[in-house]
Amino acid sequence: MNRICLCLPTNRACSATLTAVHREAAHAAEHFGADVQLLILDSSGARAEHARVLAGLRPVPGVTVHHLDEVTQRAFLRRTIERAGSAEPERLLHLMLPPAVSYGACTNRAFLLAAALGCDSLHRRDSDSAYQLHAGQPVFPVHHELPWLGRPAAEATTSVARTDLAPALLARPVSLVGASFIGELSVDIGEIRRLDEGVYHDVVSLWAPGDWPEERKRHLVEESFTGAGTAPFTGDRATLTVVDPMRVDMCNIAFGRAVYERIPLPPATDTIGSDYFLLHVVHDAALPGILHNRHIENFHTPERRTDTGFPAYQLRFVKFLLSMLYFHHVYDRMADEGAALLDERHQVRDDRIVRFLRESTDLDRTENVWRLDRVDTAYRKLGGRYAAFAEQVALQRHALLDQAAKDIEDHAYLAEAWPALIEATRI
Repeated sequence: MNRICLCLPTNRACSATLTAVHREAAHAAEHFGADVQLLILDSSGARAEHARVLAGLRPVPGVTVHHLDEVTQRAFLRRTIERAGSAEPERLLHLMLPPAVSYGACTNRAFLLAAALGCDSLHRRDSDSAYQLHAGQPVFPVHHELPWLGRPAAEATTSVARTDLAPALLARPVSLVGASFIGELSVDIGEIRRLDEGVYHDVVSLWAPGDWPEERKRHLVEESFTGAGTAPFTGDRATLTVVDPMRVDMCNIAFGRAVYERIPLPPATDTIGSDYFLLHVVHDAALPGILHNRHIENFHTPERRTDTGFPAYQLRFVKFLLSMLYFHHVYDRMADEGAALLDERHQVRDDRIVRFLRESTDLDRTENVWRLDRVDTAYRKLGGRYAAFAEQVALQRHALLDQAAKDIEDHAYLAEAWPALIEATRI
């Protein structure tokens, strides 16, 4: 029997999502015989309401619910870090449970807890998304995620509509199963596009490497943050392939344990996209995956557009742009390494990725200075609260440059400590 971790991290009230994800857990148990550990990592102010909702759900054989607030998560982390024998336990604790929003850190906690629970895979959903309906029934991604994760890709060829893998890759394990989303942009910057298409292009193109030609940047802008568009689900399509990170979203993803038990996500705070690193690891190592079309519906919660939420969210976007200086270097190094990223058991060589992360910390910051200049010009052109935000960024300019470099150093440090942390969960 597969033991899986179906995980929902949340820092907002999301009772309807909890109920829907529990239904997906029940589907996995009833239709696939899975032992589902439903893990709710709750950093919201609605924990009491969430507890009431979860307590009122129909018990399902094969589904165990774990609803953990930050106090409980911190206690687990302290025990694990102590067992791992870290020389800097408080630094590790801070990286695993920072006081600010961290998309990577919350998922890293899920990875450790999945290891502690003895799970074979982790399946992540988000609280600001919902399942599509087809013929009146929810379209659960777990339908494609469960059967093949961790098994040789050759075994999955008969169950997918299409196989797009070189024969040499068929012996490697299926390491990722995912789809994307439909609906609103994954990053809440649609207002910029409505206000000025040219400014939108200028800003979004900043996540490309600085030396890309304009045509390639234009294509990236057209594809960025759009997911699978708006067309609803009408029937299953699945491809066995090396999954393009641009085709999947972290609200609709599943990893085999051999991936997330080797390398953690970047623990950067207040940085959009900090949880996408493993998609690139799997892709660049040419590990097989299944790309399907059970896309999740994305929506934006209103707090991102309030007087306090707007600058906070825009800052996360700017920090994402700055992070790309370092990650493009790492992605290029991983792509150059190719099959050498894997050992003889087809597992990721974590030491090589740590080396690439450390190399990137020495990069010249000139490109990021240029990015901040471009952001400043673009946001001031938009006027209003965008211009006011540009003033805020100008005051934080040097701190933001320093933070982007420190974030990559922290990722390298956590990645070095990760094997010991994973092992410590098994004690």
